[in-house]
Amino acid sequence: MGIISVQLIWIQRAYQLQVTQLNYDITQALIQVSRAIQNHQGDETLLLDPVKQVEDQTFIVKTNENPDPDYIEALLTQEFKKQEINLDFEYNLYNCFNDSVIFTKAVKIDQGKAVEKENPSTVVNWRSDDGHYFSVYFSNKTKMVIDRLNFWIFSSFLLLVLAAFFAYTINIILKQKRLGDTKNDFINNMTHELKTPISTISLSTNVLLKPGIENQPERIRNYAEIIKKENERLQLQVEKVLQIASLDKDKVEMQFETCNLFELVSDSVSTFKTIIEEKSGTITSNIANKNIEVKLDKIHIYNVLSNLIDNAIKYCDTNPEIEIAVYEKGNNIEIHVQDNGIGMKPSEVKYIFDKFYRVPTGNLHNVKGFGLGLYYAKVIMQAHNGSISVEKNEPIGSAFILKIPRSK
Repeated sequence: MGIISVQLIWIQRAYQLQVTQLNYDITQALIQVSRAIQNHQGDETLLLDPVKQVEDQTFIVKTNENPDPDYIEALLTQEFKKQEINLDFEYNLYNCFNDSVIFTKAVKIDQGKAVEKENPSTVVNWRSDDGHYFSVYFSNKTKMVIDRLNFWIFSSFLLLVLAAFFAYTINIILKQKRLGDTKNDFINNMTHELKTPISTISLSTNVLLKPGIENQPERIRNYAEIIKKENERLQLQVEKVLQIASLDKDKVEMQFETCNLFELVSDSVSTFKTIIEEKSGTITSNIANKNIEVKLDKIHIYNVLSNLIDNAIKYCDTNPEIEIAVYEKGNNIEIHVQDNGIGMKPSEVKYIFDKFYRVPTGNLHNVKGFGLGLYYAKVIMQAHNGSISVEKNEPIGSAFILKIPRSK
């Protein structure tokens, strides 16, 4: 936008400069016409300011002599050609005693030559002893100014095209870099998330293979539980990645059914209530109408709410305080998930629904995940013909807003 503004200002100033230059060229040409008329009559009297621009397109020329109109026309055509003023013009001769027009003619110019002379609209008998002055009117000055600006306009257009090309190229490079960085982060996180349960399973297996362990059934049971738990964790991580792959290929299957939102939100709150209380936090729901029913995929919407609550817990550096509120707004149902977490910078908000993107956590170094939760939420909401957005939750934290149409 800055470059466009500069170019517009540049063209505007160039236009004004060309207008000034054209007016100057016309004035100089008319001064030469006035002097030629005097010299033709042998009059050496010096006229002060013989040419005056009375309007944007009209010039007045004073003379002490009274030449024939054809002579004036010849001089005008000649001087305009010298100044490269290829403009159609109309000249009018006036009686200086009563300012009446006594002669007028329009001349069409092509490459500096008069190619067509229109019949005068007013013609009277010419008398050389009358006092006269004449005016010259240009009907298409603006066109000539624009013609003179062709180089400027072309240069500006070319510069804008080049600037747009470079901006587009830089934008693509930055996007590719950001995508590469997020993919690298995803690979690192995924490697860590998969490596941990594998290492735990390996250690537990080594313990179970030690001689004499068969005589310790309690230890066998404990390590078997660890292996089972870590195996389930490993399977869950793999399922998450496969689930996102299926979303990218539009293979996700939606099972729409009429669902009570109060019950759905209550189930989500109950799932995390114990975890949050262990962190000395609170999670509450605010639903005025407990009979709101919407047609949706219960499992996927439950997963979306779970992802939002889980993020609210992970991205909180104090005791988590989470509220889930449901509002009826026209044809939409809105579910607000508000928290008191570390929040996000405005520069981060536009990326949070991108696949693999993870908000920088500052001093929080134990936040795990693949950066897929909000991307999953966006895809699911789109499948419901709805949307997900985020706002700053004053004074701290974030507020995610799910919008679901009443009918699918």
